[in-house]
Amino acid sequence: MRILLVEDEPEFAAALRGALERERCVVDHVNQLALAREACLSNAYDLVLLDRSLPDGDGLSLVSAVRAAIPGLPIIVLTARGEVADRVGGLDDGADDYLVKPFALEELFARIRAVRRRPMELGLETIQVGALVLDIANDEVSVAGVRINLARREQRVLATLVKRRGRTVLRESLEQGVYGFDDAVQSNTLDSHISRLRRKLMAAGAGVEIHAIRGVGYLLKPQP
Repeated sequence: MRILLVEDEPEFAAALRGALERERCVVDHVNQLALAREACLSNAYDLVLLDRSLPDGDGLSLVSAVRAAIPGLPIIVLTARGEVADRVGGLDDGADDYLVKPFALEELFARIRAVRRRPMELGLETIQVGALVLDIANDEVSVAGVRINLARREQRVLATLVKRRGRTVLRESLEQGVYGFDDAVQSNTLDSHISRLRRKLMAAGAGVEIHAIRGVGYLLKPQP
């Protein structure tokens, strides 16, 4: 999962980013509304965690801008402003959830899982390709009920390929979904992830193949 964290308090942001990365998330951090708008329009995120009190304005002003450009992007507001009127205002302005600081990390993770499940209420909760099953809300993959143990970025690459199964995924799209904008990405890093994924999928009996489309990207499909 790739998350945009919009938070201007450095210590809190660093602690939260570390906790999210330990949960296998890719986290981009910005501390201003202007930077957040640019990041949302330039990158593909699965979730935004948004502080209200930012140096250049109320974080809620970002919600309407994001909703206009990316209607389905989940947004959770994180704030010390916990009065009922503040919470109601945040939800009425389009936020998917509103969590008052301080909060337990376990509650934040539960709320993240909840908002990511909502779009699936009318659709799929899992995707199966061959013997491989993707749990969409958690971006976890398994074969015959046994979870495949993958590194965080391997997991993200595979989830992206599964969601776009049968279609070629551009290298740029894979890299954007896997690496934060602070990460240094070498030209062969993605190829290394793919190579390790192929070995692990074969060992697990996943029944899928990842094909390289030379100069373009990668394609995942069931084995014949």
